[in-house]
Amino acid sequence: MNALSNFAINDKWPARHPDRIQLYSLPTPNGVKVSIMLEETGLPYEPHLVSFDTNDQMSPEFLSLNPNNKIPAIIDPNGPGGQPLPLFESGAILLYLAEKTGKFIPVDPAARYQVIQWVMFQMGGVGPMFGQLGFFHRFAGKEYEDKRPRERYVNESKRLLGVMDKRLAENKWLAGDEYSIADIATFPWIRNLVGFYEAGELVGFKDFPHVARALEAFVARPAVARGLNIPARG
Repeated sequence: MNALSNFAINDKWPARHPDRIQLYSLPTPNGVKVSIMLEETGLPYEPHLVSFDTNDQMSPEFLSLNPNNKIPAIIDPNGPGGQPLPLFESGAILLYLAEKTGKFIPVDPAARYQVIQWVMFQMGGVGPMFGQLGFFHRFAGKEYEDKRPRERYVNESKRLLGVMDKRLAENKWLAGDEYSIADIATFPWIRNLVGFYEAGELVGFKDFPHVARALEAFVARPAVARGLNIPARG
Protein backbone atom coordinates (compact mmCIF):
# COMPACT_ATOMS: atom_id res chain seq x y z
CA MET A 1 0.00 0.00 0.00
CA ASN A 2 1.49 3.35 -1.03
CA ALA A 3 1.33 6.65 0.84
CA LEU A 4 -1.39 8.02 -1.45
CA SER A 5 -3.87 5.18 -1.07
CA ASN A 6 -5.64 6.84 1.84
CA PHE A 7 -6.40 10.01 -0.14
CA ALA A 8 -9.77 10.05 -1.91
CA ILE A 9 -8.39 12.23 -4.70
CA ASN A 10 -6.32 9.23 -5.81
CA ASP A 11 -9.57 7.49 -6.79
CA LYS A 12 -10.28 10.10 -9.48
CA TRP A 13 -6.69 10.86 -10.46
CA PRO A 14 -4.74 7.62 -9.85
CA ALA A 15 -1.03 8.10 -9.35
CA ARG A 16 1.14 6.26 -11.86
CA HIS A 17 4.17 7.38 -9.86
CA PRO A 18 3.06 7.41 -6.20
CA ASP A 19 6.58 8.18 -5.01
CA ARG A 20 6.45 11.61 -6.71
CA ILE A 21 4.75 14.85 -5.70
CA GLN A 22 1.23 14.82 -7.09
CA LEU A 23 0.12 18.11 -8.66
CA TYR A 24 -3.58 18.78 -9.28
CA SER A 25 -3.83 21.88 -11.38
CA LEU A 26 -4.62 23.75 -14.59
CA PRO A 27 -2.36 26.14 -16.54
CA THR A 28 -3.81 29.35 -15.10
CA PRO A 29 -1.74 32.11 -13.43
CA ASN A 30 -2.18 30.48 -10.03
CA GLY A 31 -1.76 26.95 -11.33
CA VAL A 32 1.49 27.52 -13.20
CA LYS A 33 3.16 29.01 -10.15
CA VAL A 34 3.56 25.49 -8.81
CA SER A 35 4.43 23.75 -12.09
CA ILE A 36 7.10 26.40 -12.72
CA MET A 37 8.48 25.96 -9.21
CA LEU A 38 8.59 22.20 -9.63
CA GLU A 39 10.37 22.58 -12.98
CA GLU A 40 12.82 25.09 -11.48
CA THR A 41 13.69 22.86 -8.53
CA GLY A 42 13.83 19.59 -10.44
CA LEU A 43 11.66 17.78 -7.90
CA PRO A 44 10.04 14.67 -9.39
CA TYR A 45 6.29 15.21 -9.77
CA GLU A 46 3.24 13.91 -11.58
CA PRO A 47 0.74 16.46 -12.93
CA HIS A 48 -3.01 15.87 -13.09
CA LEU A 49 -5.34 18.14 -15.06
CA VAL A 50 -8.27 19.52 -13.07
CA SER A 51 -10.70 20.48 -15.83
CA PHE A 52 -13.00 23.42 -15.14
CA ASP A 53 -14.97 22.47 -18.25
CA THR A 54 -16.24 19.38 -16.46
CA ASN A 55 -16.27 20.98 -12.97
CA ASP A 56 -13.55 18.67 -11.68
CA GLN A 57 -12.82 21.25 -9.00
CA MET A 58 -16.28 20.61 -7.50
CA SER A 59 -15.91 16.83 -7.39
CA PRO A 60 -15.93 15.15 -3.95
CA GLU A 61 -12.46 13.80 -4.66
CA PHE A 62 -10.96 17.23 -5.31
CA LEU A 63 -12.86 18.84 -2.43
CA SER A 64 -11.39 16.21 -0.11
CA LEU A 65 -8.00 17.80 -0.85
CA ASN A 66 -9.06 21.44 -1.14
CA PRO A 67 -12.42 22.31 0.41
CA ASN A 68 -12.10 25.75 -1.20
CA ASN A 69 -12.39 24.13 -4.68
CA LYS A 70 -9.45 26.07 -6.15
CA ILE A 71 -6.35 24.91 -7.98
CA PRO A 72 -3.52 24.19 -7.47
CA ALA A 73 -3.16 21.55 -4.79
CA ILE A 74 -0.48 18.96 -4.13
CA ILE A 75 0.25 15.85 -2.14
CA ASP A 76 3.88 15.28 -1.27
CA PRO A 77 4.19 11.57 -0.36
CA ASN A 78 7.52 12.40 1.30
CA GLY A 79 6.51 15.34 3.44
CA PRO A 80 7.87 16.39 6.83
CA GLY A 81 8.85 13.42 8.94
CA GLY A 82 8.48 11.18 5.92
CA GLN A 83 4.69 11.46 6.07
CA PRO A 84 2.40 12.47 3.17
CA LEU A 85 1.55 16.17 3.13
CA PRO A 86 -1.57 17.46 1.36
CA LEU A 87 -1.44 21.19 0.66
CA PHE A 88 -3.48 23.83 -1.12
CA GLU A 89 -3.09 27.60 -1.76
CA SER A 90 -0.39 28.45 -4.28
CA GLY A 91 1.53 30.77 -1.94
CA ALA A 92 1.72 28.13 0.77
CA ILE A 93 2.85 25.53 -1.76
CA LEU A 94 5.60 27.82 -3.08
CA LEU A 95 6.88 28.43 0.46
CA TYR A 96 6.78 24.73 1.24
CA LEU A 97 8.67 23.73 -1.91
CA ALA A 98 11.23 26.49 -1.35
CA GLU A 99 11.88 25.27 2.18
CA LYS A 100 11.93 21.62 1.10
CA THR A 101 14.61 22.26 -1.52
CA GLY A 102 16.39 25.30 -0.08
CA LYS A 103 15.92 27.03 -3.43
CA PHE A 104 14.52 30.42 -4.44
CA ILE A 105 14.26 31.68 -0.87
CA PRO A 106 17.23 33.06 1.08
CA VAL A 107 18.61 31.51 4.25
CA ASP A 108 19.36 34.93 5.75
CA PRO A 109 16.27 35.88 7.80
CA ALA A 110 16.11 39.51 6.67
CA ALA A 111 16.40 38.59 2.99
CA ARG A 112 13.97 35.72 3.53
CA TYR A 113 11.26 38.03 4.79
CA GLN A 114 11.86 40.38 1.88
CA VAL A 115 10.90 37.51 -0.40
CA ILE A 116 7.90 36.53 1.73
CA GLN A 117 6.55 40.09 1.77
CA TRP A 118 6.55 40.21 -2.04
CA VAL A 119 4.82 36.83 -2.19
CA MET A 120 2.13 38.28 0.09
CA PHE A 121 1.97 41.39 -2.11
CA GLN A 122 1.07 39.14 -5.02
CA MET A 123 -1.40 37.04 -3.08
CA GLY A 124 -3.22 39.99 -1.55
CA GLY A 125 -3.00 42.51 -4.37
CA VAL A 126 -1.78 41.48 -7.80
CA GLY A 127 -3.77 38.26 -8.14
CA PRO A 128 -7.15 39.51 -6.90
CA MET A 129 -6.96 42.88 -8.68
CA PHE A 130 -5.69 41.55 -12.02
CA GLY A 131 -8.25 38.76 -11.86
CA GLN A 132 -11.13 41.17 -11.32
CA LEU A 133 -9.86 43.36 -14.14
CA GLY A 134 -9.85 40.31 -16.40
CA PHE A 135 -13.47 39.57 -15.47
CA PHE A 136 -14.65 43.09 -16.20
CA HIS A 137 -12.54 43.54 -19.34
CA ARG A 138 -12.68 40.16 -21.10
CA PHE A 139 -15.45 38.08 -19.56
CA ALA A 140 -19.07 38.59 -18.50
CA GLY A 141 -18.33 41.78 -16.61
CA LYS A 142 -17.65 43.65 -19.84
CA GLU A 143 -21.41 43.60 -20.53
CA TYR A 144 -22.22 45.53 -17.35
CA GLU A 145 -23.58 49.00 -18.07
CA ASP A 146 -22.01 50.44 -14.94
CA LYS A 147 -18.32 50.82 -15.81
CA ARG A 148 -17.25 52.01 -12.37
CA PRO A 149 -16.19 48.54 -11.16
CA ARG A 150 -13.98 48.07 -14.21
CA GLU A 151 -12.39 51.48 -13.73
CA ARG A 152 -11.70 50.69 -10.09
CA TYR A 153 -9.75 47.57 -11.05
CA VAL A 154 -8.00 49.31 -13.94
CA ASN A 155 -6.79 52.06 -11.62
CA GLU A 156 -5.72 49.62 -8.91
CA SER A 157 -3.89 47.45 -11.43
CA LYS A 158 -2.03 50.52 -12.70
CA ARG A 159 -1.10 51.43 -9.15
CA LEU A 160 0.25 47.93 -8.45
CA LEU A 161 2.23 47.94 -11.69
CA GLY A 162 3.67 51.28 -10.63
CA VAL A 163 4.77 49.85 -7.29
CA MET A 164 6.50 46.97 -9.05
CA ASP A 165 8.02 49.19 -11.73
CA LYS A 166 9.64 51.40 -9.11
CA ARG A 167 10.96 48.35 -7.29
CA LEU A 168 12.31 46.78 -10.48
CA ALA A 169 14.00 50.02 -11.50
CA GLU A 170 16.34 49.46 -8.57
CA ASN A 171 16.46 45.65 -8.45
CA LYS A 172 16.84 42.88 -10.98
CA TRP A 173 13.97 40.92 -9.41
CA LEU A 174 11.17 41.78 -7.01
CA ALA A 175 12.95 40.76 -3.81
CA GLY A 176 16.41 41.93 -4.89
CA ASP A 177 19.08 40.70 -7.26
CA GLU A 178 18.22 37.01 -6.88
CA TYR A 179 15.31 35.28 -8.61
CA SER A 180 12.87 33.92 -6.02
CA ILE A 181 9.42 32.54 -5.34
CA ALA A 182 8.21 36.16 -5.29
CA ASP A 183 8.86 36.30 -9.04
CA ILE A 184 7.39 32.85 -9.63
CA ALA A 185 4.24 34.01 -7.83
CA THR A 186 3.89 37.34 -9.62
CA PHE A 187 4.99 37.20 -13.23
CA PRO A 188 2.44 34.62 -14.41
CA TRP A 189 -0.22 37.16 -13.44
CA ILE A 190 1.51 39.99 -15.29
CA ARG A 191 1.88 37.76 -18.35
CA ASN A 192 -1.81 36.90 -18.14
CA LEU A 193 -2.83 40.54 -17.79
CA VAL A 194 -1.17 41.64 -21.02
CA GLY A 195 -1.67 38.33 -22.83
CA PHE A 196 -4.81 36.33 -22.13
CA TYR A 197 -6.75 39.27 -20.66
CA GLU A 198 -5.55 41.55 -23.49
CA ALA A 199 -5.43 44.46 -21.03
CA GLY A 200 -1.96 45.82 -21.78
CA GLU A 201 -3.24 48.92 -23.55
CA LEU A 202 -5.98 49.39 -20.96
CA VAL A 203 -3.48 49.65 -18.10
CA GLY A 204 -0.82 51.47 -20.13
CA PHE A 205 1.68 48.64 -19.84
CA LYS A 206 4.18 50.56 -21.99
CA ASP A 207 4.53 53.00 -19.07
CA PHE A 208 6.10 50.26 -16.92
CA PRO A 209 9.35 49.42 -18.74
CA HIS A 210 11.04 47.80 -15.76
CA VAL A 211 8.14 45.39 -15.27
CA ALA A 212 8.30 44.59 -18.98
CA ARG A 213 12.04 43.95 -18.75
CA ALA A 214 11.65 41.55 -15.84
CA LEU A 215 8.69 39.79 -17.46
CA GLU A 216 10.78 39.16 -20.57
CA ALA A 217 13.58 37.72 -18.45
CA PHE A 218 11.08 35.55 -16.57
CA VAL A 219 9.46 33.94 -19.61
CA ALA A 220 12.90 33.34 -21.17
CA ARG A 221 13.80 30.90 -18.39
CA PRO A 222 13.58 27.30 -19.72
CA ALA A 223 11.81 26.03 -16.60
CA VAL A 224 9.23 28.79 -16.91
CA ALA A 225 8.61 27.97 -20.57
CA ARG A 226 7.95 24.35 -19.60
CA GLY A 227 5.89 25.10 -16.53
CA LEU A 228 3.54 27.50 -18.31
CA ASN A 229 2.04 24.53 -20.18
CA ILE A 230 1.71 22.05 -17.32
CA PRO A 231 -0.61 20.24 -16.86
CA ALA A 232 -1.26 19.96 -20.58
CA ARG A 233 -4.86 20.70 -21.48
CA GLY A 234 -6.69 17.71 -22.87
